[in-house]
Amino acid sequence: MRTPPTLLSLTIDSALNNFAHISDISFLPHHILLELFLRTLKAGKLNERILRLFAATGKEEILSVIEALNIQHNLVPVLPTRNIRDEEVDIVVGALQPDLTSFMEEWRPIFSRFHLIIVKDPELKEDLKIPDGFNMDLYAKPDIDRVVGSSSSAISFSGYSCRYFGYLMSRKSYVICIDDDCIPARDSNGYIIDAVSQHITNLAAPATPFFFNTLYDPFREGTDFVRGYPFSLRNGVDCGLSCGLWLNLADYDAPTQVLKPDLRNVRYVDAVLTVPSRTMMPVSGINIGINSELVGPAMLPAFRLVKEGKLRWETVEDIWSGMCVKLVCDHLRLGVKSGLPYVWRKERGDAIESLRKEWDGVKLMEDVVPFFQSVRLSQEAVTAEDCVAEIAASVKEKLGPVNPVFYRAADTMVEWIKIWTRVRGPSRVQTQ
Repeated sequence: MRTPPTLLSLTIDSALNNFAHISDISFLPHHILLELFLRTLKAGKLNERILRLFAATGKEEILSVIEALNIQHNLVPVLPTRNIRDEEVDIVVGALQPDLTSFMEEWRPIFSRFHLIIVKDPELKEDLKIPDGFNMDLYAKPDIDRVVGSSSSAISFSGYSCRYFGYLMSRKSYVICIDDDCIPARDSNGYIIDAVSQHITNLAAPATPFFFNTLYDPFREGTDFVRGYPFSLRNGVDCGLSCGLWLNLADYDAPTQVLKPDLRNVRYVDAVLTVPSRTMMPVSGINIGINSELVGPAMLPAFRLVKEGKLRWETVEDIWSGMCVKLVCDHLRLGVKSGLPYVWRKERGDAIESLRKEWDGVKLMEDVVPFFQSVRLSQEAVTAEDCVAEIAASVKEKLGPVNPVFYRAADTMVEWIKIWTRVRGPSRVQTQ
């Protein structure tokens, strides 16, 4: 017959599961403290914060066990969670429609705290309609020509590629980009999701790309590192990129959307995870947060097909950019997060028409993905600009012979780095 658990055992189990909400354990009797400490060790729950809780009790039994097991304090954490202020953040919006009134009013409660950069699609002829009451800078084709140079034919900012000009013009450490066909989504309880704040949270907290935590982001409230997670990796690394998702229209390609026209994403999953190092992923610029100081130059408008359009299914440019920035993050030991926050995406574009424009890109991905999986950058590449330059050289050497579009992409990447350095200056060196 199985022995029922004691009240003490149940209490200790509860404490193990709620350490995130416990700030003082010094009042506990000696024998309970010791039992709790040993159970914490066995469960793999002993992190730096919890170790400080036990040490702060000053109880000789606990301190003796810590000394006997040679458990070391990390007195200077490698990466504490950052406190990102509103004035350190720019919100970039690429305007493909002339009337932004509805879009801006939907986002007003969230956007009104921040400085906005709105970039008008250079092919859009109508004047923009933007409601008053926002702290913003507006850029249009004359500004693009003035900054980049009208003679530059390699880089196109048409369509959603105009968002990259916004990244270039930002002077803030962090950039959030949300497309103009998105509105705030609601969570499972019907509450409005503050996508900007969630991106800031993702970028402020460390990422864990080198060992996957099966409870997703261990830095979120109410969770922690799982048993067996190496203590040497629990401080994490800087998060370079926060990739949000969207409800209603998921990021399917044109062939999938043609075959399943009624397919919609209605599942809200309350989770954030760090994408493991050396795992490629398709990044979309629709709903994204960027540590611009570290990886800004790697968010680049480089890969465009001859017949490529400018709407959701018609472009693979941001997918290429995403693979570049993921490779840069892996090399510089930075993290990329995916999951929250969600936005709600409206319909735009025709899948069947887009399929004709995108099909060449679908086929080229079979060459692109193995290339990015195999590229290794040199130790001399210590900034995002260095990394992009080396990626461009590899693209020209290994992918150029496959299709001339890759030669153009490599040349555009080099030109983009020159423009970025001239306009923004060099990015910050990652020192970890």
